[in-house]
Amino acid sequence: MKITGITTFLLSDTLDESFYFSQFEYASRLICVVKVTTDEGIVGWGEGYGPAEVIRSAINFFAPLVIGRNPLQGEVIWQDMHRRALDYARKGVMLSALSAIDIALWDIRGKALGQSVSTLLGGRFREKVEVYATGLYFTQAHACGNMQAKLADEALLYKSQGYRAIKMKVGLGVRTDIDNVTAVRKALGAGGEIKLMVDSNHAYTFREAFELARALEPLRIHWFEEPLAPDDYAGYRELRGRTTIPLAAGECEFLRAGFRQLLEGRCVDFIQPETCAAGGITEAKKIADLAYAHYVEMTPHNWGTGIAVAANLHLTANLCYPPGRMHANQPLLEFDRSPNRLREELLAHPFKATDGCLTVPTAPGLGIEIDEEKLLHFSQPPRAS
Repeated sequence: MKITGITTFLLSDTLDESFYFSQFEYASRLICVVKVTTDEGIVGWGEGYGPAEVIRSAINFFAPLVIGRNPLQGEVIWQDMHRRALDYARKGVMLSALSAIDIALWDIRGKALGQSVSTLLGGRFREKVEVYATGLYFTQAHACGNMQAKLADEALLYKSQGYRAIKMKVGLGVRTDIDNVTAVRKALGAGGEIKLMVDSNHAYTFREAFELARALEPLRIHWFEEPLAPDDYAGYRELRGRTTIPLAAGECEFLRAGFRQLLEGRCVDFIQPETCAAGGITEAKKIADLAYAHYVEMTPHNWGTGIAVAANLHLTANLCYPPGRMHANQPLLEFDRSPNRLREELLAHPFKATDGCLTVPTAPGLGIEIDEEKLLHFSQPPRAS
């Protein structure tokens, strides 16, 4: 079997209402997905996380190195792509392109061998994965009205839908954050039956993050995500030693080398690699093994279309945490609930959470079916290599 073509699709959709977080505003969705074809008619799908136009260019950069190869030689192809871009792609968007191709090759291998990706990874420790609802972003309606009440209502909606873990955005300023989180925790219940996580998207200096963490400690926060700039490893290490709230980070980190700095530095309690950027399924599996060796829990970042959801579901199904015990500590997977028609409509059978869980696909490869009409509906003109 040989790879005969690589086609990129830029999927775009304008949102009905913009939303924002600590860094910038979203008025639309723009995502790059890739289709890898073979001479045996088997097709694989992948997705890159980040600026879609740049990812498409980077995929086209890698394409001549990949076309003509045997897709069953995934590790070899991964290393060749990595080596080709090593001088200028140890971190960043080139790795998102590599990740997209890698995910598509896993999809092809699974289909060729008649096995799911999670089976090829070594098997599933769980058939269902508990997910947390990521939402509680900010809109102009929030700004013009009672922000705390609107955020609390949204949190209660997710609770009513069966989610037992919810993540909200912070980063609007320490005082505003305290008011918002307090309102949401009060609505969900002070006992902590519903896990509540906060995410500042690296909005804060150490002093601000420390002030916020100390103020939120009585509210039973499950983790404080990206309190500091991604490269402030010393700041993470110090903050972790000075707050009782567990810290989480890693969506802006890349490859094992990057995560080694977080893990060896004892910077965080949870690592959050983005499979569609950190090196694909091939590298994410190795990052998971590295986390296992450092006794740190891994909970993948998960943002994009159903392709990304499927890749992360298979990976999370295969995660194992030390130490072993009768009732194992189960990983959480992010499940974005912010507006995204690309996520909801690209797959013929979109992922739906039941009782706060997603079922891991068992069909060969990623176990998903792309709705080709929707693909074309959302697509800007494709480019083939």
